[in-house]
Amino acid sequence: MSIGIGVLVRCSIWVGAVEGVSLGDVAMYPAPGQQPVNLKSLRPDEILTEIRRMVGAVRGSAEVASVGAAFPGIVRDGVIEDSPNLGQLKGLHIACQLSDALKVDGIGAPVSAVNDADALAAGIAVTRPSAAKPVRVWYLGDGIGFGHYPRGDGIWEAGHSVVSLDPKERYCGCGGLGHLEGICGHRAMRLRFLDMEPEDVFAAARHGDTRASDFVKLWHRALAAAAATSIHIEGPGCFYLAGSNSDFVDVKLLDLYLHEMVKMSPLEGGRFEVLSTSHDLALIGAAAR
Repeated sequence: MSIGIGVLVRCSIWVGAVEGVSLGDVAMYPAPGQQPVNLKSLRPDEILTEIRRMVGAVRGSAEVASVGAAFPGIVRDGVIEDSPNLGQLKGLHIACQLSDALKVDGIGAPVSAVNDADALAAGIAVTRPSAAKPVRVWYLGDGIGFGHYPRGDGIWEAGHSVVSLDPKERYCGCGGLGHLEGICGHRAMRLRFLDMEPEDVFAAARHGDTRASDFVKLWHRALAAAAATSIHIEGPGCFYLAGSNSDFVDVKLLDLYLHEMVKMSPLEGGRFEVLSTSHDLALIGAAAR
């Protein structure tokens, strides 16, 4: 029996064994119950060592046919060209280095590297064959990822779409002005509300706090604006919402703002769907690519 291996690196590291479109054993670092680890503090070789150990843990005695590793940032041709969330990986030829590390354990399978949100979009596509194409994903976490399937040429860093011309909107992790991530990203919200955590902001809005309510409307309007831009480029369809902050989404409010922004009849019909899980799908998508 041969399997694929999916690797997902975000705020934690997940490695899973994938047979077809079914996910088998999964390892996580740090493991549940262990002391949290800030991956930004780890050297690239330490991250590779953990991945190698976890691959050994999930593969068992199976033959590994392929390995797909997913990372945040601009990932092209096996190289992490930039990654604001994991800056120490910038410029790393991750596919080659991971391949060399796994060969020590007798794994000579081809290794590919992709953007983490693209892996999630691929996971949706292969597990939901009837899903309309393109599959588009907004990953709402510390930053904002945009996943697209099928993968095409280009950067696809739509989380850095400009959604505001206000020069005070400078909270994006990349340093750019007016970006979607600078409004909707978790890190950006913490910088904006130094006296409140993001979940407290959304809770305060539900209780009628004016400052919080105004921001929640801005948050949804910014996400709708980025989706509307995608619709005007590629046409209507479903946008899947995932990540720890997808719990903040009011789908009805998003739909309202989107329909205010998209008025040409051939482009109408865009909608949003919140995914209850994303890590499993991203591991499957990484292994499938």
